[in-house]
Amino acid sequence: MKPPASFVLIVTGPTASGKSALATDAALEFNGVVINGDSMQVYGELNILSARPSTDDMARVPHRLFGVLAATETCSAGRWTAMAKAEIEAAWDRGLLPIITGGTGLYLKALITGLVSIPAIPDAVRREARELLRRLGPEAFREELRKLSPQDAERIPASDPQRLARAFEVVKATGRELSQWQDMPAAPPLPQAEFAAVVLTPPRADLYAAIDARFDRMIAAGALDEARSLMGADKDLPAMKALGASELLAHLEGLLTLAEAVEKAKRASRNFAKRQLTWLRHQDIGCRAETYSAQYSESIKADIFSFIRNSLLTTQS
Repeated sequence: MKPPASFVLIVTGPTASGKSALATDAALEFNGVVINGDSMQVYGELNILSARPSTDDMARVPHRLFGVLAATETCSAGRWTAMAKAEIEAAWDRGLLPIITGGTGLYLKALITGLVSIPAIPDAVRREARELLRRLGPEAFREELRKLSPQDAERIPASDPQRLARAFEVVKATGRELSQWQDMPAAPPLPQAEFAAVVLTPPRADLYAAIDARFDRMIAAGALDEARSLMGADKDLPAMKALGASELLAHLEGLLTLAEAVEKAKRASRNFAKRQLTWLRHQDIGCRAETYSAQYSESIKADIFSFIRNSLLTTQS
C-alpha cells in the first residue's frame, strides 16, 4: 500500500511504553520514515539517557531528527515543528509514510493544531526569570509566578521548572498569561495533512517495572559516562532536564551514592510517566486516535496495524 501524500501517523505514549519499537515496525510494514517527536532525543549527547532507538533499529528503517542538535542548543516546540514539517514534506515527496514518534505532548499539539506566535522575549526578562528560579527554587518560584499568572501556576507543577520559567517570562514581557496565549486560535503548519494517532497507555504497574528495568540497562550501557560529558554545562539548558541526568550528575559531584542516584532517577522517571499518562488520558490530541491500554508487543501488533491500514485507506478514499 502506497501511503497518500497527506497522511501522517503519530505514535505516542509515556516513556518506556514501546513507542520506538512500534514506530520501527510500522515503518517496515507501511514503507515509512520514523521522525523523532521527543524533546530530549534531538540532542546528540543524550544517546543513552534519552532512550534513543538502537543503532540496529535506526539501520533497519530511515530515522530523522535524532541527535541533530548539540546539548548547548535550545529546541523549542516552534523550532521542532519547523524541522518536523520539513521532514514530513520530504517523506511525502519520496512516497514514504511519515511516522512521528514521541511523548512530548506540546510538540505533537504544535504539529497537529499549530502554535500561537508569542512575541519575542527580551533577553533581560529571560535572564530575570532564570535567576529568580535559581535563587528561589521551583516551589517558591511557582508561588511568585502565581502572583502574576495564577492559571499557569496552577497547571504547571514545580517539577517542571523550564515551563515555569517560560510562563514567568511570557507574562512579564507581554502582560498576558502563557495559558491565555495558548488558548488563542492557531494556524496548523500542515493544513493539508491528515493525522491519525496510535496511543499506548500501559497499566501503571507494568510501565513502572519497565522504567526501572530500562534504567538499569542504561547504567550498564554507560549512562554515567554520558552524564559525565554534561558536567560543566549550564543547568538551565533543556538537555540537562533529561530523565536521570541531574541525579547522575549529583552522584558525580559527590552529593549522592550511585544507588541513591539510580533510585531517585527511577522515581523521577515514574513520576514523569504518570504525568504523561494523565495528559494522554485527558487531552484531545487533535486528530483521530486509537488507544491501546498495554505496552507494545506482538500480541497487539495486528490490531494496531489494522487501525493504521484502515486510516490509510480512509485517507486515500
